[in-house]
Amino acid sequence: MLVIAPKKVAEDTWTREQEKWEHLKLLKVEKVLGTSQKRIKALNTRADVYVINRENVEWLVDYYQNDWPFDMVVIDELSSFKNQNSKRFKALKRVRPLIKKIIGLTGTPAPNGYADLWAQIYLLDQGERLGKYVTHYRNNFFLPDKRNNQQIFTYKPKENSVDIIKNRISDICISLSAKDYLQMPEKVIDNRYIKLDTKAQKQYKDFEKEMFLQIDEDEIDATSAAALSNKLLQFCNGAMYKEDGKEYIEIHNCKIEALLELIEEAQRTATTNFL
Repeated sequence: MLVIAPKKVAEDTWTREQEKWEHLKLLKVEKVLGTSQKRIKALNTRADVYVINRENVEWLVDYYQNDWPFDMVVIDELSSFKNQNSKRFKALKRVRPLIKKIIGLTGTPAPNGYADLWAQIYLLDQGERLGKYVTHYRNNFFLPDKRNNQQIFTYKPKENSVDIIKNRISDICISLSAKDYLQMPEKVIDNRYIKLDTKAQKQYKDFEKEMFLQIDEDEIDATSAAALSNKLLQFCNGAMYKEDGKEYIEIHNCKIEALLELIEEAQRTATTNFL
């Protein structure tokens, strides 16, 4: 089996998750990552599951040509193949007839509307449900939306098109909604307003007025009203980023102290999502 995933997910998640589950520990997962030599070595290593990042799909197809060895493919984040003009889609389309079983996983199948679905569903059924050509799909289910004299930028569904599309793909698509399957306790919103200590309050007022603040050896300079607003929000949280945007300066612990008090109050009650 071949797994195609985003680079970070391919590097870590699939192998780490496999190790967590007792019934999967007998499987050997091989990561097809790194340089060309490392990828070729991985492909020639005996394994049950091979994981590759989606940027190397074109390379993989070119490497095997007509000797494609994977009879099952899982695409982790199928929506990354939504563009029928992308190299990764065209490459996978070439070997799609050689794949016996294919599974697509995504939490956002239509991020910009149902026009994005054609390429993804094509990889699943080779055009059986939504048509073999994207032009036919658009003509059948959509009307031009934003456009100029030469080019159409977006499409909007015709009346009842969304229901028809859903019905056509319902036999191969499973949609799960968290609200239907997760039983969570009722959310409790507890707004706590944090009062800055005397020193921090004075620093805040000075910075707001002068657009400049010095903390020990570090200087913070807001060059515009927008930058000042952003810096003041950071100040309220207890720290501000330096000019490089990487290092930061700690200013106060007022919010952290309030958080620790809240956790102590809650004792064994679960507390999450502190903002």
